[in-house]
Amino acid sequence: MGEISKLKGLGPAAEKSLNAIGIYTKKDLEEIGAVKALMILEREQNIKPHLNFLYAMVGAIENKSWLEIAKTEKERLIFELESYKELEQVLNEENT
Repeated sequence: MGEISKLKGLGPAAEKSLNAIGIYTKKDLEEIGAVKALMILEREQNIKPHLNFLYAMVGAIENKSWLEIAKTEKERLIFELESYKELEQVLNEENT
């Protein structure tokens, strides 16, 4: 068991997914950010993680329960996620 699964709200399955995209430590997760990590998982691992995973990653960074994050930061995180997706789509269209 590595460092990720020892963080609050994250377990072995989360650790395996995050390790697959190069996130091995809390510092790695903090540097990339939970929203970007979720997007990379969707793109590179071809999976659609549930928003609860996003809340759990933020909770792990902030040492809070994912339920607390879902209650207090849900709107902001969804807005941030959608904004990143829109930006990524625009950039992809410009490159084609």
